[in-house]
Parts: sequence; C-alpha cells; structure tokens
Amino acid sequence: MKKLFKFSTATVVASGIGAAIFMLLFMFVKIPSPIPQTSFMTAYGFALFIATLYGPIAGGLSAFIGHALSDAIQYGSPWWSWVIASGIAGFIYGLSYKFTNIEEGEFTRKDILKVNIFQIVGNVIAWLIVAPVLDIVIYAEPADKVFIQGVAATIMNIISAGVIGTLLLIAYVASKPKKGSLKKEE
Repeated sequence: MKKLFKFSTATVVASGIGAAIFMLLFMFVKIPSPIPQTSFMTAYGFALFIATLYGPIAGGLSAFIGHALSDAIQYGSPWWSWVIASGIAGFIYGLSYKFTNIEEGEFTRKDILKVNIFQIVGNVIAWLIVAPVLDIVIYAEPADKVFIQGVAATIMNIISAGVIGTLLLIAYVASKPKKGSLKKEE
C-alpha cells in the first residue's frame, strides 16, 4: 500500500529537481493574460506531474520553492500570498498519488479523472480562497482586484494542470512497461 505522506530520498530529490524545473517554467514558459499580474503558467502542469508521481510533499515543496525562487530572482522578493497558494495547490495535487497505479505502468481514464478532480479542487482552494485572502491580509490589496486575479489564475491553472500535466503523465506511463509484462527468458 502506498504511503501518502512518505518522506524519502526520492521525495527530497523529486522536490529539488521539481522546484528547479518549476522555477524555470514559471519564469520563462508562460503566456501573459489580459488580467494584470496573471499569466497562463505551464509550471502548474509540471507540478501536477511531480505531485502525482511522488506525492503531496514533493508536489507542495516543488511548487512552493520553485515559485519563491522565481519571485526572488525576478522581483527581488517573493509575493508570499501566491507562493503559499502555489505550495497548497501542489500539495493538493499530490493527494491523487495514492489513487493511481502509475508506477505499475497503468494510467486509465478513471485515473485521469481522479487526478484532474484533485487538481481542480487544489486550484480552486489555492487561487479562489488562499491567494486572494492572503493578498488582503498580508498586503492590504483591494478585494475586487485580487478576486478577479484569483478567478483568472484558477481557470488558467486548471487548464495548465489538466492539459499539460495529464499529457506528461500519459507520456510517462507510455514509457514504462506494465507490471508483469516482462518475462524472463530461459
């Protein structure tokens, strides 16, 4: 049985590599939107991939650290409300880890549906609740502005995770042999 909150060497390595790739995608592979300070971020598709393969700890750390580093490098300081929201989204994506058989080389339509339900819930919580509320509490931002940004981010991140993340998971499973499919030659 898979442990949902395992903290192993693989989790640490996946978190580090995931954070580095997330940061690069977050900085350089995005499409600006008409809503100020929001973009279509391909990084959330990659976060779904890491979180589904390695669990909520790796998913949360990858998104949190990657977003914090990106903000620090680009702007001199992280925008903590959104960094925290990224970590929460990645963590919730990772809750799908226990409900898939990706390591056995299986990723069915049912698995795709489960993973995408988790990412939709994660994005709604992170971008419609956590980010706007923390923007108001921490930075005294106007409520109407942050909730419009939150709606835009929710929609774009659901699409990014749903399309890019699902395609990455399908490609990953296609590259793995199914459990028991290899037989020893005598």
